[in-house]
Amino acid sequence: MAIAVPRPLWLSRREHLFWLLHLGGWTGYFSLGYLSALAYGKPPGYWMVPLTAAAAGALGTLGLRLLLRACWGQPPLRLVAIMVLPVLACSALMDRATAGIKLQFCPACTSEGGLSYLASSLSFIYVVLAWVGLYLGLKYYRQLQDQTRRALAARGMAHQAQLKMLRYQLNPHFLFNTLNAISTLILDRDNATANRMVQGLSSFLRHSLDSDPMQRVTLRQELDALTLYLGIEKIRFAERLQVRTAVDADCWRALLPSLLLQPLVENAIKYAVAREVEGGTLRIEARREEGQLVLKVIDDGPGCLALEGGELPPGKGVGLRNTRERLQVLYGDAGGLSVRNLPRGIEVCLRLPFETAATAIDGAGHED
Repeated sequence: MAIAVPRPLWLSRREHLFWLLHLGGWTGYFSLGYLSALAYGKPPGYWMVPLTAAAAGALGTLGLRLLLRACWGQPPLRLVAIMVLPVLACSALMDRATAGIKLQFCPACTSEGGLSYLASSLSFIYVVLAWVGLYLGLKYYRQLQDQTRRALAARGMAHQAQLKMLRYQLNPHFLFNTLNAISTLILDRDNATANRMVQGLSSFLRHSLDSDPMQRVTLRQELDALTLYLGIEKIRFAERLQVRTAVDADCWRALLPSLLLQPLVENAIKYAVAREVEGGTLRIEARREEGQLVLKVIDDGPGCLALEGGELPPGKGVGLRNTRERLQVLYGDAGGLSVRNLPRGIEVCLRLPFETAATAIDGAGHED
């Protein structure tokens, strides 16, 4: 059984990765130098030369790392100018560290004159430049990863904030009309009805505030919540408000954003029921169509003559616009809302991907 060796607590994940690459890289450099020495028939003790060069390089590049970290954030040209002399110094360090050992195997391998000494000092420059290039490449890559992660996190937070803002824009007219109706019932001493209305309002508001706008619910749960809202409106309008539902059997388990239908129903009541003396009928339909959940809220009111291209005139249908924006944020082009006049009334149609709890779990598993 393999035994995992835990890394020290004082080493962060990035530090652990650096030391792994740093020591592994210089060990590889030594191994390559030793194999080259064997291939060229060097004496048995010649392994000391690549070992000394690797040790000097490992120490010298640690100094370069400290300098790079201290100068990180400088413009590229300035950083290059700062690093020129230290890189040359590191190469010279490796050359000086190995010079004495080389003389033991090659007494004639001495540097004579300034140019010869300079050429010898630059013999390891390619190794040092490779180390610096790899270090900078990895550091820039990690920095880009961090920036991308922060950008995605900020985008996700903005996404959630936008959804919550759209979801919590409860129409003040509904609260005003409900409270006004309760006040009227109390003045008329119809305390029992007023109490039922208060309890209904309390239940709906509690559900509205407790439900997470980022979570989806089944259509059955959505219609149960809508029943709380319609119970309040039924007390206000009594027989003037009639509600019909037609839901296909396999749609009850479909997932959709919480309280998606409430603004549509509220809008229909406001413009199609409240303004008619005889009231009106609302019809809520749900069906599955080519991989999409199609929801419809239909009223038999006077319609909207100003409706053009599926858009209501400015100042009307704030709930519809909020619903369209919620679908756009959640589903992009896969979701949508359309409005059209009927011979009598208006039809609001929502389209969104048909998903159930099972398909949502399978989709998350495939993404992993």
